[in-house]
Amino acid sequence: MKGWSKVYKTHLQYQAEIVKAVLLDNDLPAVVVDKKDSNYGIGYYEVHVAADSVLQAIKIIQDDISFE
Repeated sequence: MKGWSKVYKTHLQYQAEIVKAVLLDNDLPAVVVDKKDSNYGIGYYEVHVAADSVLQAIKIIQDDISFE
């Protein structure tokens, strides 16, 4: 995915989807990239945004999202 950068990584799909939704709500295009192996169920999910939106996305994730 040229021009896109990873801003979040998790083993739980729902967390990646929530991060994506929050970024979309803040007018930042985002996609979830599935890096899980379908045969073994190991791996993770990544959320990617356009390279020029990385800092803004990271700030939104840090300030607005908590899974604890």
